[in-house]
Amino acid sequence: MAVTLKDFYADWCGPCKTQDTILEELEDARGDEFDIEKINVDENQELANDYQVRSLPTLIVENEDGVVERFIGVTQQEDIEQAIDQASA
Repeated sequence: MAVTLKDFYADWCGPCKTQDTILEELEDARGDEFDIEKINVDENQELANDYQVRSLPTLIVENEDGVVERFIGVTQQEDIEQAIDQASA
């Protein structure tokens, strides 16, 4: 099952830079199991509204069935991995 991790961020968001480091490590370790879609909320306000993104960073893990998990704020790699496992099950 195809799993996508949507990363809603902004260039001015300090915590988003922290999240980037975690996502890079996750992609190095398990990048073949999911796709990352980086979404700059300043450039994609309509999409951010569609997903009701109110805080940054926001991570959304989804599969063909829709949203599996939503994380608001800096999220640790282990939590994201669990959501990816759940979405691909």
